[in-house]
Amino acid sequence: MNGTTSLYSIGSLAALTGVPVRTIRFYSDSGLLPPTDRTPAGYRSYDEAALTRLRTICALRELDIGLATISRVLGGDLSVAEVAAVQADATELQIRVLRLRHSVLRHLARRRSTPEETLLVHELTRLTSDERRRLVTDFITSLTATTQVAATAAAALRTAVPDLPEDPSHAQLAAWVELAELMGDTDFRARVAHATLPPSDEDALPGVAPHTAADLVRFARQTVTPAIEAQTDPHSEQAAAVVETVVSRFATALARPADPELRAWMAQQFEQGHDPLVERYWRLVWTVNDWHVLPGHLPFQPWLVTALRGRRADEQAIH
Repeated sequence: MNGTTSLYSIGSLAALTGVPVRTIRFYSDSGLLPPTDRTPAGYRSYDEAALTRLRTICALRELDIGLATISRVLGGDLSVAEVAAVQADATELQIRVLRLRHSVLRHLARRRSTPEETLLVHELTRLTSDERRRLVTDFITSLTATTQVAATAAAALRTAVPDLPEDPSHAQLAAWVELAELMGDTDFRARVAHATLPPSDEDALPGVAPHTAADLVRFARQTVTPAIEAQTDPHSEQAAAVVETVVSRFATALARPADPELRAWMAQQFEQGHDPLVERYWRLVWTVNDWHVLPGHLPFQPWLVTALRGRRADEQAIH
C-alpha cells in the first residue's frame, strides 16, 4: 500500500482479503471492480471503497449469487434485499432436492436395492405432485369399473389419499415408494377391492342375529384394544386372560361351551374380511400424510385371532 495515496495494489488486495490475484484481476477486467487509479507504470490501484466493494462481491459470491446479478446490485439496479429474497427461494429448493436425494440414498441403503429397484425408486421419487396424484387417482379409478363391492372400496380409498410432501422425511419417502409399488400390483388391486374395509359389526358374524353380533363385536373390540395399546404379546398369560373374557361372553350369548371349537370358530370369523396387506396400505397412507395414528382405531382382529389360536394350540398340547 502506498502510505501517501492510501491505495492498494492487486497483490495488497489479495493479501488483505484472501482472494487470488487472478480472481481480482478478472473482477477488474469484467467491470465489477474498476481500479481507482493507475500508477505511472500503468499498474492498477484501489482505494478503501474498492476494498469494501471487493469484500461485498466475495460475500455475495459465497451466497452463490451470480456475477451478472452482483453487477446489478453494485450498479444500484437491484437491492440486496431483493436479491436475498430470490436467492433464499432458490436455496430452499436446493435444500429440498438435497434432502430428497439423502432420503432416497438412505432408503436404497436400508433395502440393499438391486439396480432394477434403484431405477424404480429413482423414477417414483422424481414424479411431480401432479404425477403422484394421477398415479393414486388411476389406482382408485381402476376399482370402480368392476363390482359394487369394488366401487365401495374405491369410495373408502378416496377419503384418505396419500399426499407426499415436497420435503418428505425418510419414513414418508419409504412409505410412498412402498405404496406406489402396491398400487401397481395387480394382485393387490384385486385384494383391496374386496377387503378395503372390514365388514360392519352386524355382518361380522355370519349366522348370528345382527343385534347380538354387533354387541359381541363391540365387546371384543373394547376388551382387546387396551391390551393392544399396552403392546401385550398375544401369546402371553396376560393375553390369555383377555381372551378368556371375550370367549366367555361369546359362549354365554351364543349358548355354546367355551371350548376349543368355539375359539376356532371365533378366530375364523374375525379373520374373514381382514387382509393384513390392505391394513398395511392404510398404515402407509397414515405415514405419508403424517397423520397421528390412534391405537383405538387400529384393527383389533389380527391380535385377537393370534391370541385365540395361540391359546388353542397350548390347550391341545396339554391334552
